[in-house]
Amino acid sequence: METPKTLPEAVRYFRDPDVCLEFLAFIRWPDGVVKCPLCGSDKVHFLANQRRWKCSQKHERRQFSAKVGTIFEDSPLGLDKWLPAVWQVVNCKNGISSYETARVLGVTQKTAWFMNHRIRLAMQAGSFEKMTGEVEADETFIGGLARFMHKDKNSHLRWTQSLRQRSGISKGQMLPRVRANDASSSALLQTVGSGAAHALHDVGPLDVEHLALTV
Repeated sequence: METPKTLPEAVRYFRDPDVCLEFLAFIRWPDGVVKCPLCGSDKVHFLANQRRWKCSQKHERRQFSAKVGTIFEDSPLGLDKWLPAVWQVVNCKNGISSYETARVLGVTQKTAWFMNHRIRLAMQAGSFEKMTGEVEADETFIGGLARFMHKDKNSHLRWTQSLRQRSGISKGQMLPRVRANDASSSALLQTVGSGAAHALHDVGPLDVEHLALTV
């Protein structure tokens, strides 16, 4: 499959939704066999009018798009924004700022920062797919010893979260300074797919689907 050589070419190339679908499907299923992200069955058929596939097996959420189970799944932005951003991050050797991404794609700087952050995390993991199956999660504060800190100790601490899939994939990320439950739940949803069996936390199993409804 041919890919764009310059950023203007990438923006024009991914403007077509059919091209975006074909490109992402090629990345996810390079052997050309599309599989259901929930049950793994290859007995699926394509719904051209919806740009989706439908699994022949009997289970919930039989219809799925190429975005399901990836970092793009829960984003309101289309692939015409995501894929040029991916091209930009991958091909700019000196890095790319969120302001530059925002200018090129016509989104806000905050949105561009979120996109770049998520793309870089996916590159570190080596896959755009989210974690599935059993996932272990835990958070902690990282910082120096208390006796060496300023009286405002919390300003020197960084709240981090670690996630590990039972198959061996691990990820770590910084969490925003908001309420503990909200931050850890939002970060979990960005990394763990809705098809995961469950996420194991130090307070007990977490229902990923329930989090998706409450966060």
